[in-house]
Amino acid sequence: MVLLVASIVFYAWGAPDFILILLASTVANYYIVRQMYRTERQATKKLWCALAITICLGLLAYFKYANFFVENVNALLEAFGLGTMTWTKVLLPIGISFFSFQSVTYVVDVYRGINKPMERLTDYVVYIIMFPQLIAGPIVRYTDIADQITAQRRLRWEECLQGFYRFVIGLGKKVLVADVIGRTVDVALGGDIASMDMGTAWITIIAYTMQLYFDFSGYSDMAIGLGRIMGFKFPENFDNPYTSASISEFWRRWHITLGAFMRNYLYIPLGGNRKGRGRTYLNLWLVFLLSGLWHGASWNFVIWGAYHGCFLVVERLLGIDKQRKSWRILPTFVVLLVGWAIFRIEDLPTCWLFITRLFSFDISGFALAEHPQYYATLLLALAFAFLTLFPFGKKLERWVFYTDYGNIQHIAVWLLACLLFIFCLSSLTATAFSPFIYFRF
Repeated sequence: MVLLVASIVFYAWGAPDFILILLASTVANYYIVRQMYRTERQATKKLWCALAITICLGLLAYFKYANFFVENVNALLEAFGLGTMTWTKVLLPIGISFFSFQSVTYVVDVYRGINKPMERLTDYVVYIIMFPQLIAGPIVRYTDIADQITAQRRLRWEECLQGFYRFVIGLGKKVLVADVIGRTVDVALGGDIASMDMGTAWITIIAYTMQLYFDFSGYSDMAIGLGRIMGFKFPENFDNPYTSASISEFWRRWHITLGAFMRNYLYIPLGGNRKGRGRTYLNLWLVFLLSGLWHGASWNFVIWGAYHGCFLVVERLLGIDKQRKSWRILPTFVVLLVGWAIFRIEDLPTCWLFITRLFSFDISGFALAEHPQYYATLLLALAFAFLTLFPFGKKLERWVFYTDYGNIQHIAVWLLACLLFIFCLSSLTATAFSPFIYFRF
């Protein structure tokens, strides 16, 4: 009950206009799914399931894509000289993409018979709006956490400490790395891209790539850490994605819970790889096209999804997805960099201009010494992003994230975590508010 009240207050504090919509849709889904579970007639069960999913995805479609739809209709009407539609822009509720998908996992898992529906309404509301991962994931599948919500748990100080360590690591990623890099990236991409030299363009997109990774994985670490403090084990969301040797491998390592959702609730229902090679390639491409659209209501996200989908299809055709070759890490990273340029720059002509600067072979204006803190932080980020390619890095990762510390180790790590926490708080008080990048999705 404490977690339920805290989560409601947390969401209402950030988005008071939408808390009633969130609670009303959650309560409605809870009772619809219970009715679906009690129904024995298969056709009626499907109708209840369709109704529940329509509520989940209908709200997402309206709030996230209504403006995009009207803007494109108005563009067409103007092209034919027919005037425009009058429209009041719809505001996007915080976290709607994530709690909508969690609601879908609950509905579908109960429909498939994987789990029974929750007995208590309060348990279901906690599952949907649990504040650590409510805003930007990880997307927690119902079957992975159902038993944790209803189980009787004893608070263990070891779990609390390990959760705090994980939280502080995530906070440090966000405040001390992503935000420092991001301030310079925003200035660079907000300036005159047409006069940007090739070296600056490459460093800018590499910096954005690191900013996005440390920002989003930092949020996931914070959510996982807070969950651990309260006795919950949320799934991991990142696994050193930039060490991937193919785009297929990248998507097994980046935003893991979204990839799992797309596979279980979209790719497999579309037929997966069970209906021939041609249909498999089409399903792969469609899934990533929709994944791009999920990230944002803009054409650059659609193109970004199609871009990744094309590489996945080509890798499947050539058998690259089944072979890990170390020499492929660099070309894969270059492909990702171009993709992140499409992802970051929403205006398509500007995006294309920036990509042309990446391959302009113009190095006339590059100056390394202008922002020493920016470059030092960027080098640190790159070092940590690729550290696990080496045996020492793998050992360090296992020790930091997956070790059950003894008492002496806890004291040492506790002191380091407190020191890092103080640095983060100092940085927060000295800089302007910087929301997590994935809040907008």
